[in-house]
Amino acid sequence: MPRTTERFAILAAAAGVLLVAASMVYPLVTGVDVRVHAPPMHGDWGPSFSWRLALPVVVAAAVLAYWRPVTARLPWPAFLAVTFVAAWAWTFTLAIADEGRDGLSRLFDRPGEYVKDAVSVNDVGLMMQEFISRIPYSSPENWYVHVAGHPPGALLSFVLFDRVGITDTFWVGFTVMTIGVTAVVAAAIAVRALAGESWARRVAPWWVLWPSAIWMVHADALFTAVSAWGLALLALSATTHRSRPRIASGVGAGLLLGLSVYMSYGLLLLGILALAILFVARKWSPLPWALLGALAVAAGFTVAGFAWWEAYPVLVERYRAGIASERPFSYWVWGNFATLTISAGLAVWAGLPGAATALRRREPVAVLIAAALGTVVLATLTGMSKAEVERIFLPFTLWIAMAPAFLPERWRWPALASQVVIAIAVQCLLIIPVVQLARPN
Repeated sequence: MPRTTERFAILAAAAGVLLVAASMVYPLVTGVDVRVHAPPMHGDWGPSFSWRLALPVVVAAAVLAYWRPVTARLPWPAFLAVTFVAAWAWTFTLAIADEGRDGLSRLFDRPGEYVKDAVSVNDVGLMMQEFISRIPYSSPENWYVHVAGHPPGALLSFVLFDRVGITDTFWVGFTVMTIGVTAVVAAAIAVRALAGESWARRVAPWWVLWPSAIWMVHADALFTAVSAWGLALLALSATTHRSRPRIASGVGAGLLLGLSVYMSYGLLLLGILALAILFVARKWSPLPWALLGALAVAAGFTVAGFAWWEAYPVLVERYRAGIASERPFSYWVWGNFATLTISAGLAVWAGLPGAATALRRREPVAVLIAAALGTVVLATLTGMSKAEVERIFLPFTLWIAMAPAFLPERWRWPALASQVVIAIAVQCLLIIPVVQLARPN
């Protein structure tokens, strides 16, 4: 690696450190209330240590020590299985590190979460027809904060859990986390299709030990998995030479990406990543099939009584009436990226110069990273994503997290260890709020 490139990697990492430091110091120096207690993170700073913290440390140490010798000769299906198991172990042990079972259940015990509203849904058809009218604060039976802030696809996921008997909040959290972790498998499949198996194997460790695993117990983990599998199917559709698989995977991609948009309004921006995949593959023939699948999802929700385009303006009004509107855009327009630095890991900054160089050569992984970064820039500029992006940006962070793979071999494993340090530090120091306001009247 040329010394000039090494210098750029060091400078980029230093810029990340300065950004995080500035995001912490700015509210203290200026007195501006940015409406979170631990800027730039959503939570409270409070040291918390438990013997269970040794569990993610052991998992990380095992991955760092044995990943290369264990996975080097594994066939692709076995490699994917090991990737999933290692990522799941890292995510699960982080989740229980402080509070044991409560680490998976406490979020879904909050009154503002989906579980509370899901158990009250007795008639899905009626719920769909009334959904928009229950978004505003002024509605006597308005939805709790997370349900109101998302299309009904998110709530329907938790209604499904309830219907199949997953009612204990620990098992709800366990299920959400497990489904969410499959996103790393989907992303690896997509990278293999677009850039080759060697690149998929090269980027996989950065998903296994990414700091964002801390937030993979949120509902946003579901959105991440659904969108990742949609993009993976699109990549397969764009790289196959057989007509029937191209059509089937194209339609499947559209169905999942369309469902993503009906789980989170912001995932409409997945279109940028989808177009990047088709650009990399240099094949646009899957696009009509993907659009067909997405339109089928939109038609289904619309016929059921929920019109996305009618709901979004109502959501904006509720957003403006809540605490999020009080968060100053002048801070969060750059503070979001400080949050992303912590959740994605500082190694991402170090990898960006190499990724930028590769982008000029239109290397597939670099194009995906650039598309994901462009997506979070656009999401921030809309003003509808201010704070809490450590979880909100998860479907995009998944792809940004590949950047350190552009570091030279001798840098990668120390950089991966730094990701572990960041994750453990945040897990020890950040307390995610347990109490949220109940439904306002």
